[in-house]
Amino acid sequence: MQPNRKINVAILDDHQSIVDGYVHRLSQSPLIEVVATLNFGDQLEPALAKFPTDVLLLDISVPVSAENSNDYPILYVIPKLMQLYPHMNILVISMFAERGLIRGIMDAGANGYILKDDRSTLVDLANVVLTIAGGGIHLSQKAHQLFLSDQLNRTGNTLSLRQLEALSLCAAFPDALTTELSKEMAVANSTFRNLLSGAYIKLNVRTRTAAISKARSLGIITPFAPPMPSAD
Repeated sequence: MQPNRKINVAILDDHQSIVDGYVHRLSQSPLIEVVATLNFGDQLEPALAKFPTDVLLLDISVPVSAENSNDYPILYVIPKLMQLYPHMNILVISMFAERGLIRGIMDAGANGYILKDDRSTLVDLANVVLTIAGGGIHLSQKAHQLFLSDQLNRTGNTLSLRQLEALSLCAAFPDALTTELSKEMAVANSTFRNLLSGAYIKLNVRTRTAAISKARSLGIITPFAPPMPSAD
């Protein structure tokens, strides 16, 4: 995202009253502009092609179309969107607090998972979007606990080698985009983002800068080099 430009947000939710609420919350920030609001899944890809989007707010239970009431296949769509729009960030807002679903959404490359009954987070939605736009993550407390327990069940409480590799690259090239770093690791952008989000969860942080700082303080990635001694 270019500096000094508003963050473009698109919203997909089949309940117009909920969409209106999100728009109201986001309008409180002069840094955010809502460029598209959608109620059906089949409207999403045409809208993203028409309106450059930095952050997509996405419900995971919306009809395919006005004529097709079946659920839009979000878990299939997210990786596809990550390939088409590698710089876009996705924030899922859902009523479903299911461990497997949260894991699937985050593994697919989403940057956050907020529960619709998490009122304190939704009140602060504009700041959450700003965090997501900056490459951070955000999960509701309950979603965070479910995802963390799933991560620990699968990999233990230490960062995996690939997560450490990803953090080390971020530390070495702090201004690089995830698309650039994913190429360096020879993995898909969504895979790289998933490695980072998993590391953030385990380190209990929400941003790349905080993750690097904490990993350095724990001694699990290379610390800052000490200053060179003076020649005097």
